[in-house]
Amino acid sequence: MSQGQNGAELRLVTPGSAIGPTSGRRVGTGALIQGDEIIATRVGHVRERHGTVSVDPVASCYMPRSGDLVIGTVIEARSNLWFLDINGPFQALLPMSLAPWKVEFGGTRDHADINDSLLMRVQEVDEVQNVVATMKGIGLRRLAEGAVLDIDVQHNDALRAEGAGLLKRLRDLSDCRLVLADNGRLWADGDAAGIDWLRSLLRAVAAAGRSDRFEAILDAHAANAPNQGDA
Repeated sequence: MSQGQNGAELRLVTPGSAIGPTSGRRVGTGALIQGDEIIATRVGHVRERHGTVSVDPVASCYMPRSGDLVIGTVIEARSNLWFLDINGPFQALLPMSLAPWKVEFGGTRDHADINDSLLMRVQEVDEVQNVVATMKGIGLRRLAEGAVLDIDVQHNDALRAEGAGLLKRLRDLSDCRLVLADNGRLWADGDAAGIDWLRSLLRAVAAAGRSDRFEAILDAHAANAPNQGDA
């Protein structure tokens, strides 16, 4: 299955396509085992890494799940709750009772106003896709400093693979504190030079559109990184 390995041209598959025999391989995201064959479950490019076969999506849309770490942007504040854009097809609501502050009725904007960014977890997604978020948890907070950058959700697996090696490289090269959320957003806190470098890198990754290119693009940008000598 050389199509998914080491710089070879990737093979585009659609749901139901036979990728190849299992032959002792494991199956990652975007594929399943049917008999002795690995079958694609989405449109994307076949990738094999360390014996695990996955299908990287051509394009991804964030679909919220209970427990996800998300960065939400406040789009409306009512008397007892906030509505937030979480970069998906559905808005999330944060009830006053699940906020980390003691909020008086009608005082929501005193704690989180329109366009503020909040680090939250998805507490519940019901059968009609109503999304309830919570900020009751360690580290969950309003992101008053730094910048929130967009990153396609299809790249999350690559950044978190092998002990989050790529994410650690981003942190070291940019000299920024980083939080990678599950909904296609990355919070960066550091000097303007580091944040600008990250923004430029992520634009290049978005233009490439393939998660297998992330490491190569990072390598190409490393020479211009603020902290390249210490990475």
